[in-house]
Amino acid sequence: MDLPRGYSVEWGGEYEANQMANESLGGVLPISFLVMLAVSFLLFMTVRQPLIVWLIVPMSIVGVTAGLLATGIAFSFTALLGLLSLSGMLIKNAIVLIDEIDRRIREGEAPWGALVDGSVSRLRPVLLAAGTTILGMTPLLGDAFFQGMAMTIISGLAFASIITLVAVPVIYALFFAIRAPKSDARSEAGPDAARLQ
Repeated sequence: MDLPRGYSVEWGGEYEANQMANESLGGVLPISFLVMLAVSFLLFMTVRQPLIVWLIVPMSIVGVTAGLLATGIAFSFTALLGLLSLSGMLIKNAIVLIDEIDRRIREGEAPWGALVDGSVSRLRPVLLAAGTTILGMTPLLGDAFFQGMAMTIISGLAFASIITLVAVPVIYALFFAIRAPKSDARSEAGPDAARLQ
């Protein structure tokens, strides 16, 4: 754009406000993540369980991206706030699930049984918590200011809650070398073979 001498153009309005908000948040965000990381390590006092928790968080980006692309909603500052809130919800879900598995193992249950039974027992609480949050965010989809945050939480939570219930037990089994118990040859051969013996 050709301008006369002494004139200049600067972006203002919503763009300027978003830039200022992002810069302000960017200064505090690393400290917040370090505190969350420290708390998760102090909670378990080990390395593997918090690592499982933090491996789940990036998976939510797939659901967030799909939701925003499908609806054409821009990734605004409020959507960024929604993503931060979403990460907290996913961390909570993963901690609840891992803590249940650990508790069952401490009580003497076989690791494979604890993994399966713990995951099944946490299925309903995780899905109900996700469902109520999604329903609570739905009215905000019609709000021009908050629709980015609402869609980020709805799509990310819907996708990541299912992934959490699948990925956490799988990663836990990999990290702790838990294998399914092998059935004996008699049970594999079936009831007819057992009767012949």
